[in-house]
Amino acid sequence: MKQPVHFPVILAATMFLFAGCAKQPIAPQPAAVETTSATAQKPAPSVVTYLTGDAADVTTTTSGGLILMGGSTDVDAAIAWFLQRAGGGDVVVIRSSGADGYNQYMYDMVGVNSVETIMIDSRAKADLASVTQKIRNAEALFIAGGDQWDYVNYWKNSGTEDAINYLINTKNVTVGGTSAGLAIMGSVYYSGQTGSVTSAQALANPYNKYSTLGRNDFVSSAFLQNTITDSHYSQRTRQGRHISFLARMMKDFNYTTIKGIGVDEQTAVCIDGAGVGKVFGINKAYFIQNESLGPETCISGTPLTWNRNALAVKAYSIDGSSTGNGSFNATNWTFSGGTAFHYYVNNGTLSTN
Repeated sequence: MKQPVHFPVILAATMFLFAGCAKQPIAPQPAAVETTSATAQKPAPSVVTYLTGDAADVTTTTSGGLILMGGSTDVDAAIAWFLQRAGGGDVVVIRSSGADGYNQYMYDMVGVNSVETIMIDSRAKADLASVTQKIRNAEALFIAGGDQWDYVNYWKNSGTEDAINYLINTKNVTVGGTSAGLAIMGSVYYSGQTGSVTSAQALANPYNKYSTLGRNDFVSSAFLQNTITDSHYSQRTRQGRHISFLARMMKDFNYTTIKGIGVDEQTAVCIDGAGVGKVFGINKAYFIQNESLGPETCISGTPLTWNRNALAVKAYSIDGSSTGNGSFNATNWTFSGGTAFHYYVNNGTLSTN
């Protein structure tokens, strides 16, 4: 085992930043290296990174997949699953706030060459070749918690976005995140651009000013097409807003089939390269899909009604475990080891049967 090197650095265009963590670390004071670009009038942006392990890049055999974690305390078994898929290579964590809380935690859990956290907190930094190359060199990528609007605002249509999608779709490594890092993983995503919407607000008016959706223009995975994710699911009672997002997807985007994955805190869905997933942790994951027709009433300023004989949205919940429970197939949306039921909405009131 190499002796770990654990140090923070502020770098310019030769370094990059990536982080995302449900833990609340006390940020160490990073060392500063003053650098400027070739043009003195406009210095290159400085990027803070934190490295634990070997700075030399290695190339290993990786396993593709996705990790979708619901927030709060991280699920150790799911993080171990994620790290093992790096094949002993370099793990990158990206984020726009926080510090190095994942570095030593991940490095000590499974043998990897390095764990590096990169703080990408501006569009200029998201486009730096030095940042995007570090992401592309990763054998596993984790997106920390934070504010998903920061991720959309800073990273969408940037070199960082391209690098994330390269890892998922070309290099075949495992990519995912927790909380806000989970929220941006679907082909349709809740951006949080204008603030956070509650279930009560979204059910009372699916076009509430806080209900901001994006689609097909950010993170892209074949396993999450026509799918929107949500985190802190039961703990923050987000089922209602998730159903309203699905209603909007059918109404606004003319999708005939729409899907959602909601993940509780301290719980994670880990999906392998074949699209087969298990649920780790102490709470539940929820998988929802329209049964057939879309909502009866989905208009601005009016409560949502999506009843369809009390069978509007079919749902399946799977309890997590320390070894991974149940089975979810993202390629054909089939399940085992859990409980099936339906959601429906009458005049803004969500019910189950």
